[in-house]
Amino acid sequence: MATRLLGIDFGTGGAKACIIDDQGEVLAYAFREYPIFHPRPGWSEHDPETYWRVTCEMVQQVLRDTQCLPQEIAGIAVSSALPSMVLVDIQGRPVAPALNLMDRRALEEVDVIRTVVGESVIEDVTANRIEDHPNLVNLFWYKRNKPQIYEQVHKALTIDGFIVSRLTGEFTLNTSSAVFYGVAFDIRKGVFHNDILEALQIDPDILPRLCDSTDVVASITPDAALVTGLHPGTPVVGGQVDCNAGWIAGGAVDAGDMQLNLGTSGVLGVVHQNMDYLNSPDGLRMVNIPYTTSPRDTFSAVAVTTTGGQALRYLRDTFGEGEADVERLLKVSSYDLITLQARDVAPGSEGLLVLPYLMGERSPIWDTSARAVMFGLSLHHHRGHVFRAFMEGVAYALFDSYSVLQRTGLTINHPLIFNEGGAKSDVWRRIITDVFGIPTAMLKGRTGAPLGDAILAGVGVGIFDDFSVAKSWCKYREHLEPDQQNHEMYMEYFQLYKNIYSNVQGNFQDLQAIVRRHQS
Repeated sequence: MATRLLGIDFGTGGAKACIIDDQGEVLAYAFREYPIFHPRPGWSEHDPETYWRVTCEMVQQVLRDTQCLPQEIAGIAVSSALPSMVLVDIQGRPVAPALNLMDRRALEEVDVIRTVVGESVIEDVTANRIEDHPNLVNLFWYKRNKPQIYEQVHKALTIDGFIVSRLTGEFTLNTSSAVFYGVAFDIRKGVFHNDILEALQIDPDILPRLCDSTDVVASITPDAALVTGLHPGTPVVGGQVDCNAGWIAGGAVDAGDMQLNLGTSGVLGVVHQNMDYLNSPDGLRMVNIPYTTSPRDTFSAVAVTTTGGQALRYLRDTFGEGEADVERLLKVSSYDLITLQARDVAPGSEGLLVLPYLMGERSPIWDTSARAVMFGLSLHHHRGHVFRAFMEGVAYALFDSYSVLQRTGLTINHPLIFNEGGAKSDVWRRIITDVFGIPTAMLKGRTGAPLGDAILAGVGVGIFDDFSVAKSWCKYREHLEPDQQNHEMYMEYFQLYKNIYSNVQGNFQDLQAIVRRHQS
């Protein structure tokens, strides 16, 4: 009997895969980083064929590393970072670069859709803000700006939907990910509103077939089996958004469970079953996502800072040539070298503050025009100060949203669990613990989203009765208590951080107008 399960996850900066057994043991793990392209300010793209190439590489690797026979895989699930969009023709071939969650090209389309549909209608239907640039906004951008490409589009897919289509030949969209199409997706009913699509002149047929995360949607085709090494006929289930996948892997299955991923974006989420929160009238709405465990009545309230771990990747790629050289020569992580320099700087970075808005910002300020600011730089500051100030800036951005979540009345369980990405840095965990002023702990193992996908596959094909196995398998370590003196100091810096943004908020829009004028 087949009892092994395969999970595959696509982030903004790379992809991961793992195979587990029916006791939750991770038997093999693979990772591939891939490039992000920024051809114009505010644009962020991938080569979609890269997704398929790394899928084949990773699947072959984990099968080889486990010496697992293809027919031993009982089920497969895929997740991806969202919003993301892959436009394909009727043959499933990409017709344009893939857009990822940092893309902010569709500024004018946001305003047009607000006028055509109405912002209150959109927020009532979706329980999310249109500023998050969901897929229907980006699809509308193609319709208005690239009609020759739009006319070739058969389906508008997510990254995970694109991979499922390559594996199975089916075009599907799970209700966990569908919320990131926005505008017309009803978060409560799990359907698209055709009247809203009609108002935007978007054909409903361009959208994939909806399914629930645990639905078996199709099986591996002979062609996909040939290039991946998988067994033809292996079931593939509906999938989920990557943050849900990571939190399932971290044991977040009960209302109040709170976890943090520091991947490309910094993503903080609280599981809840409070339908009233979806109608939040305060204008400080987080991202609301149907949660994988029960998408009609369970949700995750998600705070997102657009460039979380990406801030360190930017520093590494742009200013970390020396660290990269050491990594190549001595096989020491360049990220570890960066955080070691940050560790030697006192909390507060000796008066250096960073607004980490390298590609605009999502919750809670929802400002696509915002950009990074370094405040207080002096001749005294060196590289370590800059590195630490960026790490502290990401912590302030996350705390800004956490303080909103605290005011919602949602149950929030402590400790905050650090899950994927940059949270492996003990320096960054200490910074966030002291900024938040609450106990924290780190998930042991930290296989992350692909583990959550493997668990999802197990539920979908009946290996597991439900998601409770995720909680039973989790172990937490490196518990931290906040340093109260550091927390109080950080709150002074946080208030200044907020004031700096308020003071320059209008200037971001002025800068954007100048850039646009000279690009046209």
